[in-house]
Amino acid sequence: MGTVAKALSLLDHFSRARSEIGLSDLARLSGLNKATTYRLLSELQQGGFVEQTGSGREYRLGPAVLRLAALREASVPLRDMAAQSLQSLSDATQETAHLSLLQGDRLSMLTYAYSPRHGTRVTMEDAQVLTFHATSSGLAVLAFCPPDMIDRVLQGPLEKRTEDTLTDPAAIRAALDEVRRTGIAESVGGFEKDVHSHAMPLFDAQTRVIGAMAVAAPVARMTPDLKSLIRRELRHHATGLTRALGGFLPDGFAVPTAAD
Repeated sequence: MGTVAKALSLLDHFSRARSEIGLSDLARLSGLNKATTYRLLSELQQGGFVEQTGSGREYRLGPAVLRLAALREASVPLRDMAAQSLQSLSDATQETAHLSLLQGDRLSMLTYAYSPRHGTRVTMEDAQVLTFHATSSGLAVLAFCPPDMIDRVLQGPLEKRTEDTLTDPAAIRAALDEVRRTGIAESVGGFEKDVHSHAMPLFDAQTRVIGAMAVAAPVARMTPDLKSLIRRELRHHATGLTRALGGFLPDGFAVPTAAD
């Protein structure tokens, strides 16, 4: 990993729950030594990507991040389009809907929508990084990635987040085959123990996978009727968003039916 990549990777450790991080904690989280972390943070600070705050001089994201995000949103208003589609999907299923984007070898949360119907619901975190092997979104995306990327993911460390997380590469490849057959991915307790999720991939104008749209519900609420509803609405909204973004489904892509 080059110097620029190392510096930018530090930004991945910030989240809504961890908006301010001290130097020692950032060094620990990144696996870099303290001197290197300080040097990289100093360069990021000069560019406005981080800034220091508080008596402890913790770091937080700087104004340059907002500026770049605004420029990106102005040229490609994906977030606005996704938010409308996700809210419609959440309203139809009365469960949490979310959308993630593929960025290199990383799958990151872009936005989400909650339903007011239930007091108990699956909650999401802004810019959360989703694992490929443990989430329905990750499986939906990975199934349509190039073979070399699939190999890289499956050769790397596969974190076992719960007792139901798939970590056997052969089992994951079998799950990917099923996603390609049906066009939809499913995960029960793979990322969080009590979450049952379904996801469909999104594609660009060259039929390359760019992300996934998903619906997540508590395991205890997942009845056969709800499962059929989610799959039907997910099919409608995900294929609709792909087309709205100017994308196309790959040849032979299997659009799932409620019976899948």
